[in-house]
Amino acid sequence: MTARRRLPLVLRDCSFRVRDALRRGVSRGRLDARDLFRPFHGIRSANDPRTVEERARALAPRLRADQAFSHVTAAAILGVPLPRRVERDLRLHVTTIGTDQALRVDGSVGHRAKYGSVRMTVSRGVPITDPASTFVALGTVLSLDELVIAGDALVGTLGWVSLDELVVAVRRRRGCRGVVKLRAALEEIRTGSRSPGETRTRLALVRGGLPEPELNHDVVVDGRWIACVDLAYPESRVAIEYESDLHRTDPATFKKDLTRGELLKDVDWWLVRVTADDVGRDPGQFLRRVRRLLEVGVERRHDTRVTTLR
Repeated sequence: MTARRRLPLVLRDCSFRVRDALRRGVSRGRLDARDLFRPFHGIRSANDPRTVEERARALAPRLRADQAFSHVTAAAILGVPLPRRVERDLRLHVTTIGTDQALRVDGSVGHRAKYGSVRMTVSRGVPITDPASTFVALGTVLSLDELVIAGDALVGTLGWVSLDELVVAVRRRRGCRGVVKLRAALEEIRTGSRSPGETRTRLALVRGGLPEPELNHDVVVDGRWIACVDLAYPESRVAIEYESDLHRTDPATFKKDLTRGELLKDVDWWLVRVTADDVGRDPGQFLRRVRRLLEVGVERRHDTRVTTLR
C-alpha cells in the first residue's frame, strides 16, 4: 500500500529531487516504488523523459541558480535544426557561469564560463543560455556549414535573435574555442532561409562561383502573384526549389509542387528542383545546370510558348 500512496500535490506529474521529497515527508520506500522513474541520480519522475526537453525538465531540479542548459541542449530546446549525429547523443549540456564547480551528473556534460561572457534566459520552463550565447557555444560542436544552418534558423524562421546580436556575442567571446569558425559562419548567415536544405543549396551555389540568389522570392508578373520560390535569380527568371522527403511523401505538398511548376513555366520561368544529393559532396552537375540556365535567361532564350494563366 505504501508504494501506491499519493505524492504531495507539488511533486505530482513532475520531476523532483529525492531530498526535497524526503523533506516533505515522503518515505524512502515510496521513492523507491516502481511507478517512479529515475532519469538521473537523485531525481524521481512520474513520467519517463525521452525528448531533450523532457530530459532537461527532469534534470532541472539539480541545477543551481548559476547553471543553465547550453550548447546543443539549449539549441534543441530553442528549435534549432541540428545534425543527426548530435541528436543521437542523449547527454545534456549544462554551463556553470562563474567560478563554482561544473555540474557532474551521469548523463550530462558540464561546462564553465566566466561571469559576463554568457547570458541566461528561460525557455520551455527551464533555464538555458540565451540564443546568442547558445550560438557561440555551438562553435565547439558543429561544422561550419552546420553553424550557418543554425544561424540561419536563429535569425530567420525562429526569430530568436538578430544577426547583429550574434556578431556582438561572438565579439564578446573572442579567444574562445571555435571563434574563427564562428566568424566565418557570420559571413554566410542570411535572414531569409526557411530550412536547412535551402541553406545548403544557397551555400553550394555561392561557393560554386554563382551569384547569391534571392531567398523566398515572390514571382510577380504583370502585377499578378504567381508563386513564392525558395531561391531565385529574377533577372534570368530561374527559380530553385529544395525538395525534402515531405515533398515526395505528402500528397498535398506533391500536388502543390506540380502546380507551382506549371504556373512558373506558363510565365516563362525555369524551375530547378534540387535534393540533398544534388548539393552534397559533388554539386558539380547541379551547378552546371544552374549556370547554363542563368546564361540562357540573360540572353532571353526562355520558353517562348504563348500561354494563358488560368
